[in-house]
Amino acid sequence: MSTRPDRLYDLLPVVYRMRDADRGYPLRDLLRVLASQADVLEDDIARLYDNWFIETCDDWVVPYIGDLLGYTLLPEAATPDAADDACGAGLGRVLAPRADVANTIDARRRKGTLALLEDLARDAAGWPARAVEFHRLLGWMQHLDHQHPRRGGIADLRDPGRLQRIGWADGAFDPFAHSIDVRRLVSRRRRGRYNIPDVGVFAFRLRSYPVTTTPAYCVEESGPHCFSFSILGNDTPLFQRPLEETAPTRIAQEINLPVPLRRYRFAVRGPRADYASVSAALYGAGNSVWIHAPDWPARGQGLPVPREALMPADLSGWRYQVPRGRVAVDPQLGRLMFPASQRPKRGVWVSYQYGFAADLGGGEYGRLTPELENATRYVVHAALPGADPAAVRPNGHFGSIADALAAWAQARAAAPAGQPLRALIIELAESGVYEGSLDLQLDAGEAIQIRAAERTRPVLRLLDVRASQPDALGIAGQAGSRVLLDGLLIVGRGIEVQGPADDGEGPPPPDDLCELVIRHCTLVPGWALHCNCDPKRPGEPSVTLDGSRAALRVEHSILGAISVIGPVRRGDPPPLELCDCILDATGVDRVALGAPDEAVAHVAASFRRCTVIGEVQAHSVALAEDTIFASALRVLRRQAGCVRFCHVPPGSRTPRRFHCQPDLALAAVPAGDAARRARELLRVVPSFDSLRYPSPHYLRLADGCCAEIRRGASDRAAMGVYHDLYEPQREANLAARLEEYVPAGTDAGILFAN
Repeated sequence: MSTRPDRLYDLLPVVYRMRDADRGYPLRDLLRVLASQADVLEDDIARLYDNWFIETCDDWVVPYIGDLLGYTLLPEAATPDAADDACGAGLGRVLAPRADVANTIDARRRKGTLALLEDLARDAAGWPARAVEFHRLLGWMQHLDHQHPRRGGIADLRDPGRLQRIGWADGAFDPFAHSIDVRRLVSRRRRGRYNIPDVGVFAFRLRSYPVTTTPAYCVEESGPHCFSFSILGNDTPLFQRPLEETAPTRIAQEINLPVPLRRYRFAVRGPRADYASVSAALYGAGNSVWIHAPDWPARGQGLPVPREALMPADLSGWRYQVPRGRVAVDPQLGRLMFPASQRPKRGVWVSYQYGFAADLGGGEYGRLTPELENATRYVVHAALPGADPAAVRPNGHFGSIADALAAWAQARAAAPAGQPLRALIIELAESGVYEGSLDLQLDAGEAIQIRAAERTRPVLRLLDVRASQPDALGIAGQAGSRVLLDGLLIVGRGIEVQGPADDGEGPPPPDDLCELVIRHCTLVPGWALHCNCDPKRPGEPSVTLDGSRAALRVEHSILGAISVIGPVRRGDPPPLELCDCILDATGVDRVALGAPDEAVAHVAASFRRCTVIGEVQAHSVALAEDTIFASALRVLRRQAGCVRFCHVPPGSRTPRRFHCQPDLALAAVPAGDAARRARELLRVVPSFDSLRYPSPHYLRLADGCCAEIRRGASDRAAMGVYHDLYEPQREANLAARLEEYVPAGTDAGILFAN
């Protein structure tokens, strides 16, 4: 639109403008009205030209362009957002995604090519994928004049690296020939693979997350020269940092996908297949693995371990004899081992990738962290390889959280009487370890936020330093005080919120913490882990509300049990809200939410899109939605609240239910058919790939889980904490696109590689 309202008036001769000025500018006002309408007409003509192209058109034009191209609407994109008006601009954006319509022409030109199937998996489902033509892996004789040396052949038993690929990633990288399988790949009963028309699209649903420059855990039980990549001391498979494919026609390889690292792939094959060195594509700055040992062996400060000194090994029993001057690395277990006579004395720092399904708990992923208003910001740094601990830090930067809290207390004491300091932000700058014990005592109206810096995963390691009292992260406050924890991984102990002294008679004391907010944090279930991921202190609570009526709100986090201690009072209980969380009591026979001295916890709980392992014993449940309760849910007050679209085991005591399982499955069975009802109870149960944190498949629903749970949420997504992944919808979208773009007579099926 033009910014010159007098552009038509300026075109008139001067004599007319002079006469118009003598009469009070009536002609100028008229031409301004005409100019505004001319601007509207010109803008409309310009929009007509822009609407010819998918990149610049309005949202309402996208469905029309898609219809001209013969674009087929994805089956799971037909429901607009409830927040959008049915006649608004948002409807077109939902019904025909702009990027999907823009890719239609390119996909039509490439129809029938193998690389297109990988692009369809990325565009329609958001999954990286590898496409495999199974007819190339059939064992059949080749013509001597038309040899295909890259097709499947017989197994070379002298090459363990190729042998390890047989069952790796569900066979996505299998290099050997197979006998023909006449079963169809798209069969709903028993699926086959190796047939002439079969094409498999291996979808990789796990994601690869980085951990940057964090200390390795010294496994002292096995020796001071033994280390684990995970700071928790458990075995964890190292993952590939995916690299972008160089050409759109190239088929994805292991280096392009988020897959676990194999021992033989982590190595470089030697002339006699001894696999004695490490691949340069996987080790080094910006690659999948990087190791720092500042004083090994007598090296300069901060220099990483050279690639020539590394060697892949099987460290499953810590029995490997490492030669002098070498470092053994086991990528499948996440272990590294130095020579016993050359152990590092100043610590080891590692950078690596681990696998997980979603942005959940503490991790180096992008997250939205709301800030406190008018807050003082302190930055705390962790120890880094080669850093001088005696170096002078600038103002506002500290070496420990305790130093930052001490400086905050001094600043509050020195503040003017009329301008008190009320809010503090402690930002942990690196993905390191912050050790010690913390005790937060907040005054009235004070707020403290301990948060991770952007794209970091700091570890708050609570040590057992006091023999006469517990060493949990203690929190106590007065009226209006708040504590916020964002992006942390807390190990060693839990969080204890201490309320004021109270005998349980009369109204609650006013001097109490107002709210505790935990976002994108991991409070390790069981406090700590053994090497096999079993908890060291199973059943110990991650959060304890001891005599406090503080409101607890947890979002996108992983935590152990919640214990509520204190007298039960008349009146409404304090709220406890969990959203997109895992509440894991480390066993279905333990209590995930309860009170050790009472029948139920005196809280008003809410669960939205959560997975709960353990029994829930609460005073009331205001709302439970799209949640999996693996154990019984027992509520004292059933008159208020609602449980909807959840899995609630038999024997639970709940408020009114709506579309819950296995209630719906049992309702379809005649009441007198006891045998069939028993079979339904055994069928409609949540089945998980792993129950142990931090397995890459931690509490993910198994592919063989019943459809009533995998599609049982309010929007037909999966129940539980991974609801927002919308995996059933992604699978349906990808299946629709494969049916549209595969050649005639070809069966293309979706195979989940992880």
